[in-house]
Amino acid sequence: MHAEPSPWISRAGWNWDNTYARLPDALFARIAPTPVSQPQLVVFNRTLAESLGLDADVLNQEEAAGYFTGNQLFPGSEPIAQAYAGHQFGNFTRLGDGRAVLLGEHVDPSGRRWDIQLKGPGPTPYSRRGDGRAALGPMLREYVISEAMHGLGIPTTRSLAVVATGEPVFREAPLPGAVLTRVAASHLRVGTLELFAALRDFESLRTLCRYALERHYPDRVSQPNPGLALLEGVLERQVSLVAEWMRVGFVHGVLNTDNVALSGETLDYGPCAFLDSYHPLTVFSSIDHQGRYAFGRQPGITSWNLARMAEALLPVIDPDEPTAIRLAQEILATFPDRFHAAWLAAYRGKLGLFGGEEGDLELIEELLAWMEETKADFTLTFRNLRPEIETAPTHLGTLDPERAATWEKWQARWVQRLRRQDAPLEQALERMRTRNPAIISRNHAVEAALEAATEERDLTPFQTLLNRLQDPYSDAHPMDSVSLPPAPGTPRYRTFCGT
Repeated sequence: MHAEPSPWISRAGWNWDNTYARLPDALFARIAPTPVSQPQLVVFNRTLAESLGLDADVLNQEEAAGYFTGNQLFPGSEPIAQAYAGHQFGNFTRLGDGRAVLLGEHVDPSGRRWDIQLKGPGPTPYSRRGDGRAALGPMLREYVISEAMHGLGIPTTRSLAVVATGEPVFREAPLPGAVLTRVAASHLRVGTLELFAALRDFESLRTLCRYALERHYPDRVSQPNPGLALLEGVLERQVSLVAEWMRVGFVHGVLNTDNVALSGETLDYGPCAFLDSYHPLTVFSSIDHQGRYAFGRQPGITSWNLARMAEALLPVIDPDEPTAIRLAQEILATFPDRFHAAWLAAYRGKLGLFGGEEGDLELIEELLAWMEETKADFTLTFRNLRPEIETAPTHLGTLDPERAATWEKWQARWVQRLRRQDAPLEQALERMRTRNPAIISRNHAVEAALEAATEERDLTPFQTLLNRLQDPYSDAHPMDSVSLPPAPGTPRYRTFCGT
C-alpha cells in the first residue's frame, strides 16, 4: 500500500488535506482500506474529475483502480472511519462508517474542500459484524442516480469512480464486489451531533459545531451563538433541498438522521426511487412498512429530524436547558412557513407562474388531486403541459367524461392565470421547461442498465442512460423505454437497503 505513486497521482493535481482527522479522536477511528485481489476500473467520472481541478488525461486505469479501492493510498491522505449515531425509523442507534473509509479532503483550485470517501473498502470498527464490502450493482446504482440528481440541479454527493474488486460479496447469493469513490462537501450528519450529545461529550460537540460552521456556513461563524447559527443554517438548506426533491418526484426512502447531511446535500442512495404515477403516499423501500418516509411525508420527517438536531445542540446553545429549548424552538417553528414558501415557489415554477396570486395554491393542489385520481405520470404530466392543448395528457389514454371535464376546467383556469401575468407566454414556457425534466432515472430503466452491467458485463445501456440523465431538461430526448413509465401491469417497484 506504500508503493511509489503512479504518474497519474503525481501529475493529476490532487491536493490533499485532512482537517477532520485533526479533530478529537472521539470523532473517528483511523483505519486503512482492506486490499482487494483484482481491482478493475468500471466507470470513471471524467467531468467530475475536471470540475475538481484534476487532469483526467493522465489517468492510467490500472493504477487508478488500485487507488480507488484503497490497495494504494494517495500520498497525503489519512484514512479514517467516521463515528456517528442516528434515529433509524425513529429509534436511536449508535452507528458509524461500517463500510466506508474517508481518505481525506481534496482542495480544488478555487479553494473548495471535498471529502473523498471509499464505499465498500472493507470492515471498520463500526461494521457491527458486517464485511464492510459492497456489491457492483448497488454501487453503479448510486453512481447513476447521484449523477442524475446533479443533472437535475439538486445538491447531492457525487460519484467519481466505481471499481470492481475481483472478489465476491455474499448476500442472499454471491455478487461481484465493487468500491465506489464518493465526493461530498462533507459527510457530517445530524447523527454526528447526536452521538456526542448522547455521550455527553460536550467539548467534542462544540468542536464539531464550530468545524461545521467554518466548513459549510462561513458567513455564520461570527454569529454570537454557534449552536443556533448551525441549526438555522441547516434548516434553511434542508427546506430548499426537500422542496427540490418534491419538485422532481424524488423519494429518498431512508430519511434517518444519519442520512441528513449538515451541508444540505442529498446523502445515501440506498432505497431511493422516483415517482412514476403520482400518489403522495408512494413508498418504495421494502422495510418502510408504515410509510414513514413516503413521498408526501418527507417535509414532515425533515422537520422531525431537525428537532433531533436541535435536541443534540442544546448544550451548545445555552447552559440553561429551558433557555436553550426556547431558543431552539423559535427556529424550528419557522420550518412550516419556510417550507411552504419553498414548495409553492417550486410548483409555481413548474406551472410557469411568476409572482404569486391567492389562488395559486388551490390551482396546484387541484392538479395534484386530479393526477392522484387518474394515476397520471408525475414527470410526463408536468413536462407535457401546454396552454394551447386543452385535452388531457395523451399518456393517460382515454379518460371517462367526468375526469376529462375536470381536466378541461383546470386547464382553462391555468391558462387564465398565465394570461394575467406581465411576463410573455414564451417566458412562462421556458420557465416550465427548466423546472420540469423530460427524463428522470426511471426505476425500470436503471434496473435494466444494472442487469446488463452486472450479469452480461455490458456497460452500454448504463452509459447511454447516464449520458441522457446529464441533460434532463433537453427537448431532444426520444420517447422510448428510458423516458417512458413502465408498461401497464408491471409489478410495483421495490428497493432494498442492500442496494
